[in-house]
Amino acid sequence: MKIQYQDKSMEVEEKTTIQELLKEEIQKSEHPVIGAIFNNEYVNLGYEISTDGEVKLIDIASKEGTKMYRRTIIYMLGKAVEEVCPDKKIIVNYQLPNSMFCEIENTEITEELAQKLNDQMHEIAQKDLPIKQVIMTREQAEEFYQKNDVSKGRLQLDLEDNQEIYMYYCEDYYNYCYGTIANRTGVTKIFEIIKYEDGFLVRYPSSDKPEQLPKLIQTKKLSWALNEYDDIHKILDVNTVYKLNMAIEQDIIKDIIMLDEALHEKKIANIADKIAQNRNVKMILIAGPSSSGKTTFAQRLGIQLRINRIKPITISVDNYFVERKDTPRDEKGNYDFECIEAIDLELFNDHLTKLLNGEEVEMPEFDFHEGTKRYNGRKLKLEPDQVLVIEGIHCLNDKLTSKIAKDQKYKIYISALTVLNMDRYNRISTTDTRLVRRIVRDYQFRGYDAKHTIATWHSVNNGEEKNIFPYQEEANSIFNTSLIYELNVLKGVVLPLLKEIKQEEAEYAEAQRLIDMLKYFETIPAEYVPTNSLLKEFLGGGNFKY
Repeated sequence: MKIQYQDKSMEVEEKTTIQELLKEEIQKSEHPVIGAIFNNEYVNLGYEISTDGEVKLIDIASKEGTKMYRRTIIYMLGKAVEEVCPDKKIIVNYQLPNSMFCEIENTEITEELAQKLNDQMHEIAQKDLPIKQVIMTREQAEEFYQKNDVSKGRLQLDLEDNQEIYMYYCEDYYNYCYGTIANRTGVTKIFEIIKYEDGFLVRYPSSDKPEQLPKLIQTKKLSWALNEYDDIHKILDVNTVYKLNMAIEQDIIKDIIMLDEALHEKKIANIADKIAQNRNVKMILIAGPSSSGKTTFAQRLGIQLRINRIKPITISVDNYFVERKDTPRDEKGNYDFECIEAIDLELFNDHLTKLLNGEEVEMPEFDFHEGTKRYNGRKLKLEPDQVLVIEGIHCLNDKLTSKIAKDQKYKIYISALTVLNMDRYNRISTTDTRLVRRIVRDYQFRGYDAKHTIATWHSVNNGEEKNIFPYQEEANSIFNTSLIYELNVLKGVVLPLLKEIKQEEAEYAEAQRLIDMLKYFETIPAEYVPTNSLLKEFLGGGNFKY
């Protein structure tokens, strides 16, 4: 086989693994190498080369390397639980900052049990055990599931055109992962299990500091919001893709959709009621990562505020950028429009103060082409029954509104906090849900193809991690914009877009990963989505203006 790695061309025997081929480069890597990209597809280091191609190594300091790391330690956790607590079922619930919250069914998690799991996982890592992929035919898999745990990778068998069923084996332990994992346990040595609330956290490094555990961040508000949605969908019995698909097959999905949408409306009404109860509040600040549905949320909140005899007046932070010549630059010398210093904070706070004092203010409009603020005679004065509504990435950061008293502000953090799991071991990433939303929206309303959206997603995430996520616990309310059924609906739009990306293009690997996830979702027709749904912000055809 002819293989290209960076500027080297090599010839290798068929079935040579990537680990064997690039052994020296892997050993010399600054950070541990956990996987690879072969011909623009994610693979692990045990992948056997059978065609000509190009190889790129993935270390744990990269975004995809971090995902592989996380998947691998969750796989190892499953093995540790079976060894420490035989016959007990683990549930991987949801992700918190650099950690995963998990439970064991019908088991009280004590400090002692958490420590036993921690020690067992470290022993598994220390042994550097091989993780081997085993392929079964459908007939072999059917026989396998008659004798073994059907919750492990069962979705593979439910796809009628799926002729090969995969399992990952480590010694006698087997399981399936919906994504690439490492081929050995020894590459994932840095992690920790600690008791947390009624379960435990599996903590792991971030991609920017991949060889040390970050400081534990208390996220009680975020945890509560996730727990609430998780509990509700467990009660509805649609907390996994398998159960959601069954609801579609049994023709009860419309009931699930109505209940999910009613939950959204109830939560928005509760937030509006809280704001109305505090008559000091004159400013509502809304922040959330990309494709959270901020625009629809703000408009639906506005309706509930009006029911409470409060009239919302929207101000755009985008009209308060500093002059282009004063815009900060990033480490590459490009304009950094996402940093808070790109906002004219002095003018913004001056206008906010005057408005809250009942004064009239001429509002600027930012000319993005020329990079300057213009005044076109639009004036604003806040009436006694009105509140300011401000939406932007910095709205949870007090620096944005530093001259406004805390009791006059009500902060809301919104995000699509996905609580749906593939199965009890494999969760669906909140980031993946938002990426699918964004691909659909960019195509429908902005003229971008899926390749463009995927190519820019890394930069979008970096801005969120710097400017939004550190401040989420500052919010007075957290609103979860996720809908348990949304990927079933978005699948119909996004799959053809992802399939347009060619294998020779760099974005193909990420597109294929999303395709491999979405193929397990039964399709729900878009017409099932109510016209006031937040999902219409991405699909179009809703009641609100964008």
